[in-house]
Amino acid sequence: MSYFTNIHKVLLCVLLSFLFVSCSNSKRTLKKKVTLETITVNAKNNPIDIYRATTTRAWDIDNTTLEMSFNMKEKTANGKVWLTIHPYFYATDSIVLDAKSMVIDSVAIVNNDAMHPLPFKYNDSVLRIKFNKSYNSTDVIGLYIKYTAMPYKDKSGGSAAINDDKGLYFINTDHAIPNKPIEIWTQGETESNSHWVPTIDKPNQRTKTHFKLTVPDSFTTLSNGYLEQRVFLGNYMHTDIWTMDKPIQVYAMMFAVGKFSVIQDKDAVGKPVEYYVEPEFAPYAKEMFKNTPEMIEYFSKVTGVPYPWNKYSQVVVRDYVSGAMENTSASLFGEFMNKTHRELQDDNDENVVSHELFHQWFGDYVTAESWTNLTLNESFATFGEQLWRKYKYGKASADRLAMGDLWNYVY
Repeated sequence: MSYFTNIHKVLLCVLLSFLFVSCSNSKRTLKKKVTLETITVNAKNNPIDIYRATTTRAWDIDNTTLEMSFNMKEKTANGKVWLTIHPYFYATDSIVLDAKSMVIDSVAIVNNDAMHPLPFKYNDSVLRIKFNKSYNSTDVIGLYIKYTAMPYKDKSGGSAAINDDKGLYFINTDHAIPNKPIEIWTQGETESNSHWVPTIDKPNQRTKTHFKLTVPDSFTTLSNGYLEQRVFLGNYMHTDIWTMDKPIQVYAMMFAVGKFSVIQDKDAVGKPVEYYVEPEFAPYAKEMFKNTPEMIEYFSKVTGVPYPWNKYSQVVVRDYVSGAMENTSASLFGEFMNKTHRELQDDNDENVVSHELFHQWFGDYVTAESWTNLTLNESFATFGEQLWRKYKYGKASADRLAMGDLWNYVY
């Protein structure tokens, strides 16, 4: 049965006429010649397009033993470092170390506890040391350097993600701002830890650490690994000895000094979990770093690798030059983390906490060997945020976070 009436037929004819005219116009439009303005793209000087190749390894640093004290008024640090090193592959009779903005007092090779001075050349960023003979990859050498770190001596740089590269920061140590905390802390990524310790400041270099930090008795310290010993020296000073007994990448070495309250949370996978915060925020520390022990348990399970370090600490500092940093076993956060219970109801930073924690696996345990591949570190950590969200709050919460990440990337 046909449902078309005469009026329907008329309307159909009119519609077909319109379509024919429209198609004809479209074809005529396509035939028009369009001239676009010539655009010249020159990416030669774009930092994004510079390939940062893996650094050639001439030496390996097996262990870094550091003794450091601080001149808070001058914003300098007195350092002594013992590097246990060996040639990576080829025999060599010299070594080049990164040592930025320093005064190098002396260099010596350590042999049976005796120090034998070595000739060196220093140009304010690179320390070149000449040995009296060539060494093979099987030779282990003890190298001693006495120096003064002067991170405020030269003009600093920075990037979009980390806006300053002094490496070592003295916060209000001159008491210029009343009631503001006095702190000293480090920021190593990308190659800034060589502002406070001579080293091979490259992402494919790892070392065990043994840091001895001498500070006033009223100050607390934090570093990689575990607090091995506290030695009271008299004159209201003490030395904290921190040991990291697994090799870690140089840029993730750290220490922080301040009048922190140390809040213990419950252990996770048998490892201590603790938070270093200003005393004012001690009552809120566990809420500020909400779910950290559970995150450690979950990430240990989902990766198949139990949390690989001997403890996990999180510290909040003033005037931080970025958002947060995944220093191995001791993540550092800016003061945006400082919130009261009421503020935390409106906005917490659980995504940042999960991000830095997942870096303990991806970035710290497994590390991109060159800065060109740093996006792998960050992408995995961002994925860790989403894994946690899905596990703890469901798929919709994870999808919302992923959409926000996509939106930030595109726009």
